[in-house]
Amino acid sequence: MMVEEAATNNQKQTTMQITGMTCAACANRIEKGLSRLPGVTNASVNFAMETATVEYAPAEISVTDMQDKVKQLGYKAITAEERDDSQNSRDDGIRKQKRKLLISVLLSIPLLWAMVAHFSFTSWIYLPDLFMNPWFQLILATPVQFYIGKPFYVGAYKALRNGSANMDVLVSLGTSAAYFYSLYLTIDWYAMGGDMQHSPSMYYETSAILITLVIMGKLFESLAKGRTSEAIKSLMGLQAKTARIIRGGEEITVPVEEVIAGDIVMIRPGEKVPVDGEVLEGESSVDESMLTGESLPVEKKSGDTVIGATLNKNGVLRIKATKVGKETALAQIIKVVEEAQGSKAPIQRVADVISGIFVPIVVGIAVVAFLVWYFFVTPGDFAGALEKAIAILVIACPCALGLATPTSIMAGSGRAAELGILFKGGEHLEQTHKIDAIILDKTGTVTKGKPELTDVITDDDTEEFLRLVGAAEKNSEHPLAEAIVAGILERNISLPDTQAFTAIPGYGIHAVVEGKELLVGTRRLMEKYGVEAAHAYEVMARLEEAGKTAMLAAIDKEYAGMVAVADTIKETSKEAVSRLKNMGIQVIMITGDNERTAKAIADQVGIEYVRAEVLPEGKADEVKKLQTQGKKVAMVGDGINDAPALATADIGMAIGTGTDVAMEAADVTLMRGDLSSIPDAIYLSRKTMGNIKQNLFWALGYNTLGIPIAALGLLAPWIAGAAMALSSVSVVLNALRLQRVKVPR
Repeated sequence: MMVEEAATNNQKQTTMQITGMTCAACANRIEKGLSRLPGVTNASVNFAMETATVEYAPAEISVTDMQDKVKQLGYKAITAEERDDSQNSRDDGIRKQKRKLLISVLLSIPLLWAMVAHFSFTSWIYLPDLFMNPWFQLILATPVQFYIGKPFYVGAYKALRNGSANMDVLVSLGTSAAYFYSLYLTIDWYAMGGDMQHSPSMYYETSAILITLVIMGKLFESLAKGRTSEAIKSLMGLQAKTARIIRGGEEITVPVEEVIAGDIVMIRPGEKVPVDGEVLEGESSVDESMLTGESLPVEKKSGDTVIGATLNKNGVLRIKATKVGKETALAQIIKVVEEAQGSKAPIQRVADVISGIFVPIVVGIAVVAFLVWYFFVTPGDFAGALEKAIAILVIACPCALGLATPTSIMAGSGRAAELGILFKGGEHLEQTHKIDAIILDKTGTVTKGKPELTDVITDDDTEEFLRLVGAAEKNSEHPLAEAIVAGILERNISLPDTQAFTAIPGYGIHAVVEGKELLVGTRRLMEKYGVEAAHAYEVMARLEEAGKTAMLAAIDKEYAGMVAVADTIKETSKEAVSRLKNMGIQVIMITGDNERTAKAIADQVGIEYVRAEVLPEGKADEVKKLQTQGKKVAMVGDGINDAPALATADIGMAIGTGTDVAMEAADVTLMRGDLSSIPDAIYLSRKTMGNIKQNLFWALGYNTLGIPIAALGLLAPWIAGAAMALSSVSVVLNALRLQRVKVPR
């Protein structure tokens, strides 16, 4: 994920991996530092993803300048050249954390043993005299404090050097206070003769156990955060690893990264399609469910397009590579999901502001608490007052607050991607839950966008009637004629040759088939040729009221029957509209089609509000009208003519089976071309926002309650450390619940 760039006009965008962050305050400091650089127009640092996304003017600043700034702040920005090492370094980091945790646990156990054995209810526990020796405790605690705890000191120094404070400052202050006070007591005890019968109560175990618990919490946090990117890993796992290409007349196998546009690629049955391409030779069925959600394989022949990572089922295909590498459909999907997971939702700004001022306030509270206890509550009890201050410093670490929003965004957008819903950013994932009005385009959105033969009405032999009508229509290039022919061929009716054919614009067709004169078309066509068909007009009108296009047919100038064609609704449209209504959302259908057809389609799916005969530019105006009424509007479309409305709406949703222009203008892409993805997207947005609010409530409530409890002396420092570690892990685990969300049907 490491420096990836995208250019727009004179601006570029780069994404860098950041290492060394320990809490949200670190992310805030890097973000502010980058934002203040000349030439940087926007900077966003995601603590959970450990990334920095920066928009900048390349004429004024370079990526190297930004890396230098990050380094100056005490962190590291990983470049594209280090990309291959980034995952390895992450794995190495986790291994080091595990090793340090093991060492810390082994050294802390005797200290914990000595502490627990002091309680009256644990007097039965055997306690070796050695464990009570101050020198022995010093020997155990020192490596934990300065070797295991070194990163906290380094982080605290860097933060303070740059005029800010973070979690490292709190941990360093708290543990150092306990350690150095214990060291003072040890030296004083030794100076007084070192009598084991009168060894002082020390706090080595407090500092050691705190560091152990924080390290443990960070390890669990790292492991859990790794799980939030499983959606990306599963998408990447769909890619083919190799491709069989023709070069120099020979068939060779190469890594998929080495395929270039224009290469001829051979795909055998059972193999994954390695790249996007066009079929040159062969016929097969391809399983595209990973992209479209369509369970049935799609038939492919010469001239058809195939998409990388789909599965070739039963035939050999020879394709020409058209899109490779980052240009493939799958790579674009992965990019959208990565950007969504790395972006900030507006609600996160609240947490960022709080985190930025939290640490200094906490240090102030700890100092005040220490003074109150030392001078007023228990005068002269330095150890007791210090213990309260340490507990406050530790319980107040704002790690959970920094993780509350980004982990939920990562998990929510990842789960959405698994369901074929691509949110282009965290802000869109957040805004979608506010939607209370949906505008649906008709053609290709509510309907399939492709006319089909729906009705055949004749008093004669139906098969013979269709055989002759199909033979006449197969010479026409009109979309309705193509739909009639396709419907007839689906019924396994073979079509004879045509002796003569004439297309009559605005009327229909005239043809001769097997010596018989065929007329297929409008009422005017029948009247023009003197065919008596008035008795069929009533049935024809009923079909037209149902939104169908009906055509009359005559054989040898005698009325023979009629066929009707319609753009049929998608199987899931009615259910999706019903779900949206149940969610309290107003559903409006908008189309450039005539009002009668529009209302017929709307009635079939249960939509009461219809805007018909609307020009493409008028769709955006309809969106604005609803917005002026105070509505949060989502526009759903699939064509170029929907792009202005998609861009104008609060949330634009593009049907993924539509045009690239529509998808570019939209905030959300519904890859499955299925209207049920709309309520799914809104449901996931609501679930994600609910999850974020739970996390923020827990993180803020935990700190708000924890600080006064610690200040009142009701919280031992080691318990505060355990609770602090648990809070961060619990926030991440709560976010991970989104990965198992099942949308209601």
